[in-house]
Amino acid sequence: MSGPRAYLIDASIYIFRAWFSLPDQWHTSDGMPLNAVYGYTRFLLEFLREQQPSHCAATFDQSLGSCFRNELYPGYKASRELPDEALGFQLDTCREITERLGIPSYGGAEYEADDYLASLARLYRRRDIPVTVVTRDKDLGQIIAGPDDQWWDYAAGVCLDVDGFTSRFSVRPDQFADYLALVGDPVDDVPGVPGIGAKTAAALLQVFGDLDRLAANLGQVGDLSLRGARRVQERLEEHWPAVELARSLTTLEQRVPGLDRAPDFELAAGPMEDVADYLVELNLEGPLVRRCRALARELAK
Repeated sequence: MSGPRAYLIDASIYIFRAWFSLPDQWHTSDGMPLNAVYGYTRFLLEFLREQQPSHCAATFDQSLGSCFRNELYPGYKASRELPDEALGFQLDTCREITERLGIPSYGGAEYEADDYLASLARLYRRRDIPVTVVTRDKDLGQIIAGPDDQWWDYAAGVCLDVDGFTSRFSVRPDQFADYLALVGDPVDDVPGVPGIGAKTAAALLQVFGDLDRLAANLGQVGDLSLRGARRVQERLEEHWPAVELARSLTTLEQRVPGLDRAPDFELAAGPMEDVADYLVELNLEGPLVRRCRALARELAK
């Protein structure tokens, strides 16, 4: 499809990827680490140079331990540690760079980055603008709803539409929250139904469509041509309240309060030069600064 497209960047996942994968060889003048800043900025500049989007936004996680989901289930993401001073500095610096580039940036204490992404996607679709969510997190597949929407693992070069996502993960994007509610999500400390694995969960959703219809027909599960179908039915009956709780945790909020407009974006030379100057202040002179200035010259033509 030609025409405008909104690119929604799951910024935190690229920051953490750089934090864990790059060596600790870049530092501010007072010794603060910059490996995550370096890797994230390199990704962002490459992405902007290639795509030059007219609609773009980025979201950041700031809600660990304070999200509304923690009120529903205190164990939600309980195994994750809060960022230490070094990582906290880099997270703030990455957001500063993103905002200096003019990219609308979102994050807050009550809602997760994923909720902001889902809310932005809804607002763009209201303007008939398809969305591409730039992420490595398959949980965000539930954002792609329109025929021209995409889930893009930029680093791996994997870009999926609704059909491609369904083929890869065996459930439709709109079924993914229900799927996670059945199998659980250990990354987020969301418990699933004991004994219900990926294949069984996918098979149940292929038969019943969603959790509501599954709940209305639990008595039929034992008659399905599933391995251990009778035991699967018993486990579902026993753990169904936990499934419903899990769905409230895995379903993304598409109406974050206060987010009521899909933003525009213009990639411009001035902000690019500003980021180059900021990188110099951070003690990151070298390839990143040269890339910024080169892109600024291209944009100024």
